Amino acid sequence: MITIKTKEEIKLLEQGGRILAEILKEVSELAKIGVSTDFLNAKAREMILARGAEPAFEGYQPSFSDKSYPAAICASLNETVVHGLPSDEIILKEGDILKLDIGIKYKNLFTDAAFTVGIGKMTDEKIKLINATKRALELALSEVKPGNHFGDIGFVIENYFEKEGLSVIKDLVGHGVGYAVHEEPSISNFGKRGEGIILKSGMVLAIEPMAALGAGEIRESKSGFGFETVDGSLTAHFEHTVAVTDEGCLVLTK
Repeated sequence: MITIKTKEEIKLLEQGGRILAEILKEVSELAKIGVSTDFLNAKAREMILARGAEPAFEGYQPSFSDKSYPAAICASLNETVVHGLPSDEIILKEGDILKLDIGIKYKNLFTDAAFTVGIGKMTDEKIKLINATKRALELALSEVKPGNHFGDIGFVIENYFEKEGLSVIKDLVGHGVGYAVHEEPSISNFGKRGEGIILKSGMVLAIEPMAALGAGEIRESKSGFGFETVDGSLTAHFEHTVAVTDEGCLVLTK
């Protein structure tokens, strides 16, 4: 069932989303050559607790796993698209592409956001991948308004990636969020205009385009949580939690 949030709940989600955006920005700035992803996880956890929130991912058991996730953030490197497990053995190096995904629980409501960081000097190809994925999210958000369809969101993402010569990751999706880390519905990053569920005011959604330089097929990584490209190609991921309002799209995690 797709839940509809009240205006009061959306205001609280906006407060939590602002906190999350601040934390994601600060953690992104700490992501430099020589830093471990475990260090980033520890700092993010400190920041979350210091702001009166809780890490939403820590202890969360996804439907595809029999294990609870043990970290506050997902830190996914290069070919790993999402759910990369932080480790003191993973040290950032020149040219890495790091996807940081953080969720928090604030006043019993959940928000979720992700950002891709280039470590050190980036090739033109890597810069294009990151910028195009960020732009795909912007285009997707422009489709978030009452009366539009989920297919409209997926269409603009896939269409833009195709124009940029990138592959959409079709086996990973966005989702509802707010009362839980993951809620119905699933939101595909591909689709056709005018198809799928109709957007209604009060829906709160995590929109998250994911792109690959290669074919875009994925498999489970050795950690048991992450998903990586089969061909080892580089990936990027951006995400915002948004509310559908009568006026259109309200970005909660900016």
